[in-house]
Amino acid sequence: IKFQHSCFFLPKVGEVLLPGDEFCFQTDDTISLTDPGRPEKVVCGPGLRRSGDRLLVCKSGVLRHKQPNMFWMDSQQRRYVPAKGETVIGIVTVKSGDVFKVDFGGSEQASLSYLAFEGRPRGTVGDLVFSQFIIANKDMEPELVCMDSSGRANGMGVFGGGGLLFIVSLGLVRRLLAPHSEVLADLQQLFPCELVLGMNGRLWVRSSSIQQTLVIANLLQSCDTMTAQQRQQLFRRVAQGAL
Repeated sequence: IKFQHSCFFLPKVGEVLLPGDEFCFQTDDTISLTDPGRPEKVVCGPGLRRSGDRLLVCKSGVLRHKQPNMFWMDSQQRRYVPAKGETVIGIVTVKSGDVFKVDFGGSEQASLSYLAFEGRPRGTVGDLVFSQFIIANKDMEPELVCMDSSGRANGMGVFGGGGLLFIVSLGLVRRLLAPHSEVLADLQQLFPCELVLGMNGRLWVRSSSIQQTLVIANLLQSCDTMTAQQRQQLFRRVAQGAL
């Protein structure tokens, strides 16, 4: 995408935008993407698309920015659209021949070959599986694998026993996966636990007791609609009750 040096308005990163808003960027104190007269390529993330020489907002949310030139809308979306390279938590629904069918919460199920595991696969219907998309486009059936490009599982595969699966918004997942996530840091100080994050909004947690696992799940689901100050107050109250 090439931007010219013109705009309808200049939003700041962190502002709330609505569908239909159109904008482009020029060098200012908030965002420096282009030098006057020199167009620069800008990467459109979820919630944004090109409209001529401007960006059109197609999903309400908060404008986010990642250096050097990537922008997207951070929203409370719950429906997941598969993307190549993303890791998700799925549920095995069918075991047929040499292929598993996996429900990942999208509009259709994905296929997972027996050969897409490091070593011998041991999954059965109803199992949870942490896997990665290698095919994800509108013209082909989504396909998952449980190993990286070097053939190693690298943390992927069928989950062991115990733990709890629950659902949050896709926006919260991105916040948890962000470098130096404050939510994750506060949680780990409060309750040490095993936590697996799927980009499809499914989270799996296991801790030292069932009660603690349920508390962690409730805390993370509550963070979906809380400000940073409200979250800190909640975590302090829980910490005082736990002591």
